[in-house]
Amino acid sequence: MPEDIPEVLFVCVHNAGRSQMAAALLAEKGDGRVVVRSAGTAPADEINPAVVEAMAEIGIDLHASGAKPKKLEDAAVRASDVVITMGCGDECPFYPGKRYEVWKLDDPAGKGVADVRPIRDEIARRVDELLESLDLPL
Repeated sequence: MPEDIPEVLFVCVHNAGRSQMAAALLAEKGDGRVVVRSAGTAPADEINPAVVEAMAEIGIDLHASGAKPKKLEDAAVRASDVVITMGCGDECPFYPGKRYEVWKLDDPAGKGVADVRPIRDEIARRVDELLESLDLPL
């Protein structure tokens, strides 16, 4: 992988909602110009079904992409240029020299698809801002 491609890691607690949506949106919009990962400090067994449905509504099939909750590994943080946390608090490791952002978002856990849509749309807006801020190869 070329060194000029930025690597972004999205972290939340269960890696079943917010971080999955953010990673899928960045992967889609980044079109191969960003390495995207997501992980959780206490990963769930599966992605929230309402999240899967909300993403399918905008043409992103989380199951087909092979997305599944993953445990946050130290190596993923070290490899990333940008680490975006979404409610994992003090459990997210910190390394000097990394760009960290905290995205305060509602947790989609236990919500239906109607309540997940606004969370998805806010994540999409923030992903657009993130893309603009990255020095991406053409």
